[in-house]
Amino acid sequence: MVRAMTIEDYDEVLQLWHRIQGLGIRSIDDSREGVARFLNRNPGLSVVAQEDGKIVGSILCGHDGRRGCFYHVCVEEGYRHRGIGTKMADTAMEALKKEKINKVTLIAFRRNEIGNLFWNKEGFAYRTDLNYYDMSLNEENVTTFVE
Repeated sequence: MVRAMTIEDYDEVLQLWHRIQGLGIRSIDDSREGVARFLNRNPGLSVVAQEDGKIVGSILCGHDGRRGCFYHVCVEEGYRHRGIGTKMADTAMEALKKEKINKVTLIAFRRNEIGNLFWNKEGFAYRTDLNYYDMSLNEENVTTFVE
């Protein structure tokens, strides 16, 4: 079952993120307060997948009024290859379409082979015509990677 994520899902989703090898978790952005802020700004767009009475997948989904973006897309290892990731992505994209958003982007770490294969299979275009830049505005917002 795929449904909209709420802040009540936070503890279980955070536990899931900590089990996903290679996922980058930010100290402030991915805190309860940071995720609540994101969900409040983008109501009804983020999704979770539930099976066997637990959350086994998640997508944080938001938009800026022009483009949508996916963050922390993941499916628990033992639940992969069942169509859960596709169902979550389709659900989130349908929610974006209802908001009149016509394009969705995401970032996949180069070393995330499973994720990159998934997005290719789903029809997402790998961009070679641009450079991606970012700048941290808060030194305390540290990223740690799940090993």
